[in-house]
Amino acid sequence: MKYLIFAVILVLAGLSVSNAQVTNKRIKFKKGESSATIEGGVIRGERDTYLVGANKNQTMIVTIMSIEDNAVFQIVDRETGYYLDGAGELDDAKRWEGTLPSKGDYEIVVGGTRGNAEYTLKVFIE
Repeated sequence: MKYLIFAVILVLAGLSVSNAQVTNKRIKFKKGESSATIEGGVIRGERDTYLVGANKNQTMIVTIMSIEDNAVFQIVDRETGYYLDGAGELDDAKRWEGTLPSKGDYEIVVGGTRGNAEYTLKVFIE
């Protein structure tokens, strides 16, 4: 009986994980503009993921603001799969500025450091 209960728990846990969907929201700049502002919110433990395309050697600035100062982000170069310096998993970045190393998509992953986080994300590329 113990094994049956354990097996049911494992199956249910696996179902909840496999049903989780990751949605990449594409950031598009309005014609003639080089920046975009996104307002959003994340529930504790969840992430919002955005994709933005850029060219190698362009400058990108990303900032995030939240009322409770608990929203942070990471940036992944989708071509290499690596985090950008200063915007990695342990950096809790609220501002990042730098020259982009690759042409292609960059993934900006927004999360909260504690509790739910409502945020304003600004992305500037030139």
